[in-house]
Amino acid sequence: MPGSIQSVERAAAMLRLLAGAGRPLALGELAAALGLPRATAHGIVRTLREVGFVAQDRDTAQYLVGSGLRTLGAEGWDHHDLRAHAMNWADALAGSTGCAVYVGVPAGSTASLVHHVFRPDGSPQRLRIGEHEPLHATALGKCLLAFVPVATPAHRDLDLHPYTGRTCASVPALQAHLDVTRRRGYATDVGEYEPGAGGVAVALRGPGGLAVAALGIEGPVEHLFGAGGEPRPKLTAELIAAGREISSALREET
Repeated sequence: MPGSIQSVERAAAMLRLLAGAGRPLALGELAAALGLPRATAHGIVRTLREVGFVAQDRDTAQYLVGSGLRTLGAEGWDHHDLRAHAMNWADALAGSTGCAVYVGVPAGSTASLVHHVFRPDGSPQRLRIGEHEPLHATALGKCLLAFVPVATPAHRDLDLHPYTGRTCASVPALQAHLDVTRRRGYATDVGEYEPGAGGVAVALRGPGGLAVAALGIEGPVEHLFGAGGEPRPKLTAELIAAGREISSALREET
């Protein structure tokens, strides 16, 4: 059986030390308390600071528990920040794919739409920011179920309403779809929520690779999918590239 990972153990010990000290600690104090060389202690505390779990006093350069650790169980990424980081890439993605683009976050048993870019075809469309989509029947929702389990309900607790004949309306069917989603890295909806309409979605990841939202493209099934119901490779590649760029910006936020 594989052993524990030493770097993780040391990071956990440093967080315990800072949380229990009751005052900011200098680098030398951290290193001495943990029995580590200063350079090793500095590398650990710097990484913890970059992800928001540790803060550093500007005047004394001493370390204390950061806001990221205190709010670890709180609601996810700020919606305004998500929109700000996604905006330029979402606009470009709509232009290159000819699809509507959405950013969705978990909201109970639904995906809440926090950003929406219209299809660039000039057709009548309404702004859908603030609307909710079911988790089990849409690409955005299934992406969140697959990659953001801490913020989404258990599959058995969902109302698996059959919106169309293609909807994953049973726990085994939904689980099978999520297994495929995790394996290939994106979720699909081939007419499962609205007949003739579909979507593809990828996870947006913050510091440490933690999935915090989903980025999706939506449009007519025949535009998004080819024979056999597989998404068109060019569209999928553009979506994945945009998701990677937005995720990079989210990681740099801290």
